[in-house]
Amino acid sequence: GLIPPHTPPTIPTLSSTMATCCMTSGVALSARFAGKKVVARRSVPAATVRRGATVTAAAAAPATAARKFNFSAGPAMLPLDVLEECKEDMINYKGTGMSVMEMSHRGKDFMKIASEAEADLRELVGIPDNYKVLFLQGGASSQFAAIPMNLAPKGGVADFITTGAWGVKAIAEAKKYMDVNEAATSKASNFSTIPDASEWKLTPGAKFVHICSNETIGGVEFKDIPDTGDVPLVADMSSNYLSKPIDVKRFGLIYGGVQKNIGPAGMAIIIVREDLIGETNPVCPTMFDYKLMADNESMYNTPPCWTMYTSGLVFKKLLKMGGLEAVEKANQAKAKMLYDTIDGSDGYYVSPVDPKYRSLMNVPFTLGGGADLEKKFLKEADALGLESLKGHRSVGGARASIYNAMPVEGVQALVDFMTEFKASN
Repeated sequence: GLIPPHTPPTIPTLSSTMATCCMTSGVALSARFAGKKVVARRSVPAATVRRGATVTAAAAAPATAARKFNFSAGPAMLPLDVLEECKEDMINYKGTGMSVMEMSHRGKDFMKIASEAEADLRELVGIPDNYKVLFLQGGASSQFAAIPMNLAPKGGVADFITTGAWGVKAIAEAKKYMDVNEAATSKASNFSTIPDASEWKLTPGAKFVHICSNETIGGVEFKDIPDTGDVPLVADMSSNYLSKPIDVKRFGLIYGGVQKNIGPAGMAIIIVREDLIGETNPVCPTMFDYKLMADNESMYNTPPCWTMYTSGLVFKKLLKMGGLEAVEKANQAKAKMLYDTIDGSDGYYVSPVDPKYRSLMNVPFTLGGGADLEKKFLKEADALGLESLKGHRSVGGARASIYNAMPVEGVQALVDFMTEFKASN
């Protein structure tokens, strides 16, 4: 798995910060920046790059280093060491002679993978014993229907706090199975903030209160857990799952797709208080029955095996990093770098989000110079290996998703580019 040796290229004169940006992005790059042609063929340690210098890093570099900094909102980056282990296990998992994708989900090898994944997640998050953990197919959007069918089997009213596009979709789906009350919404501000809890018009005796803890598109994030009293709080954590500590006992149900912060697409993880399950709406499909899935340890049918396996590797990595407290500190530091660059640009870059609720995971921003300048920014960023910075089609602009697996070097490369782009445009 090595790139064959070749004659080290000479890097033309350019700012050392941009050289670092290009080299550490680790892809075949070709872009014009500040009038200089920049070409890189592999990942090179930043320390080897100097103004007008020759790259003298080892001629042979791992092929796996040829990777972009992927700022996609999802599917998103996975930790490189996790991908390396996946690569080793792809053909022959731990000497079994089978790939994880080939082995029986009821065989001892996969059963061990599944049990370790749940145990590690429970340890990582601190999940109490009276909560069930479900690994289910279909992603978070399937849970928009499953939640009302399990938590409100005979109908009733649920309160929704709508703070963005995913909250809008959740309430629309719930209306098919029960009455809903939009207790608060930030639609009037184009979902750039979160309504103060004192303004929420909650329903006495509601079946549950639903929030989206982090809106991927709008980039707003709850910083505190709302107090809903005896009414179960339900949270869609798809885009900030495992990015910070979670006080599980404050929630009735937590759910989210894994394709942003945890693993490959195709699975949702549900953490649900066991007293809330056991009865379902008569129209509830078998595969959406939480109690049935819990009783069968998420294996009523063949589960998303590869995604469970990969997610389990991520759980182990986060535990080794020091747990979710350490993860949160790293995420706060990365987000500060990016927001400081935006706020310090004198309006060149603009964050549309209320500073009190800025997401640590998804950072949308616009360029004050208008649409043409934004297009140029995105084109040059893409050429430099800064992948998928285009904002969601519904809002435009740019968006940097800086999930757990985004290294600080990736954020540094982005802010260096933003600084250089501002200076030359």
